[in-house]
Amino acid sequence: MTTIHEKLSAFERLLTIMDELRAKCPWDKKQTMESLRHLTIEEVYELGDSILNNQQEEIKKELGDILLHIVFYAKIGSETNTFDITSVIDSLCEKLIHRHPHIYGDVIVADDAEVSRNWEKLKLKEGKTSVLEGVPVSLPALVKSMRIQEKARAAGFDWERKEQVWEKVEEEMNEFKAEITNNDHVKAEQEFGDLMFSLVNYARFMKINPEEALERTNKKFISRFRYLEDTARANGQILTEMTLEQMDVYWNEAKSKE
Repeated sequence: MTTIHEKLSAFERLLTIMDELRAKCPWDKKQTMESLRHLTIEEVYELGDSILNNQQEEIKKELGDILLHIVFYAKIGSETNTFDITSVIDSLCEKLIHRHPHIYGDVIVADDAEVSRNWEKLKLKEGKTSVLEGVPVSLPALVKSMRIQEKARAAGFDWERKEQVWEKVEEEMNEFKAEITNNDHVKAEQEFGDLMFSLVNYARFMKINPEEALERTNKKFISRFRYLEDTARANGQILTEMTLEQMDVYWNEAKSKE
């Protein structure tokens, strides 16, 4: 376990390297917040992949990449006297202390759900006009629906029992089927969205992260499909010329090997 001195020394070293790169490296000198934005998003997704794959060494590396980006943004901010790494950290510390009155004050909470409710109440007192204001517009739709529901729950707007949510799923499924029968594509798309939102809601009640569940299924499908491709190729077969029945043989082989 590293000491606080070692942690501070490592962080100081990173800040020094960032200063040197910004001053001397042509690529680093050229970067702006806008040019770094898409790279930061990519790094976050790479961290997510490493977490799902339980690759501890990769998680460490990706956390380092994200930390670099945070320091990089702060360095750019300091060049215009807008903010620097000190003000970033100080602002974060103040926010954490303010939003945890059960730790740094005399507020008593019963569980994590009450902590979440208090968090949202404090955000509204800070000037937020809606508990949903903190959900980024650019979030992927599946992740966004989960965050919307979590924030609504923290405000007290939620179903009481998972059975009620499942009834809603079945209701939305029937409405989706009805629009398919009516051959109304526009309404079918709307109902499909409602159905997905309801499924995300049910997953939340079952303590299943729908984004992670779907991504694991994506990875599973990719693994099986690549086995299908590789096996067909090894047997001198062309995938596009195979029947579905022939493909199913290899697909089931892939499933049996998992």
